[in-house]
Amino acid sequence: MPPYDPSAFPPFAVTVDLVVLTVRRHALCALVVRRGEAPFQGRWALPGGFVRADEDLGAAAARELVEETGLCVHEPGAPAPMPANGAHLEQLATYGDPERDPRMRVVSVAHLALSPDLPAPRAGGDANSARWAPVEELLGKDGSADDGAPEPLAFDHARILGDGVERARSKIEYSSLATAFCPPEFTVGELRRVYEAVWGVALDPRNFHRKVTGTPGFLVPAGGTTTRQGGRPAQLFRAGGATLLNPPMLRPEV
Repeated sequence: MPPYDPSAFPPFAVTVDLVVLTVRRHALCALVVRRGEAPFQGRWALPGGFVRADEDLGAAAARELVEETGLCVHEPGAPAPMPANGAHLEQLATYGDPERDPRMRVVSVAHLALSPDLPAPRAGGDANSARWAPVEELLGKDGSADDGAPEPLAFDHARILGDGVERARSKIEYSSLATAFCPPEFTVGELRRVYEAVWGVALDPRNFHRKVTGTPGFLVPAGGTTTRQGGRPAQLFRAGGATLLNPPMLRPEV
């Protein structure tokens, strides 16, 4: 191997940023933290941090997820049901604009995390407060980073959040990812409200019930009923083994 001089290349850091989404009070919400240090001190930002020298990207994202939310990672395709403190975690995209961080050249590998209704978050690291905020409040009503939020996020986190929201919206069309927002056992009505919160639309209950129960491998009867949503007892289901939905649940045009 020929001689290699690391000093011949400019140094840069690698971070992981987390788009943590959940459904609270029938609204799609994201976890944001108030930065306690410069740069962007006092601004809301996505949780995240620098990748340590001895860890890979997935381990760094999982560590930050535990530190910021107390959630552990649920491995995709694992046979066991998601634990009560489990979250779906997947890599979203990489962001490397040279000017995205005023401290130095920083490349961020963003990850998307999804979990059922979560408790109030706790602040950690360089954050002095944390909260769940409706996505519409952070990005504007159309859920894009360009709509003009009342209080802009730090760094390029509006773009990252917008990409994460669109990933979630598109993936629940053709995959069983929507069940990651639900508890281990859920009703069709609870699943419908997930789709409505993520897509920002109202769905016809009968048509939705027919589609999800008629899609092979999507839902499996759990063998019980519940009245936690009020009204008559509703049948409980679990996520089936299907990872791709055929036919897909196409997003309504709005």
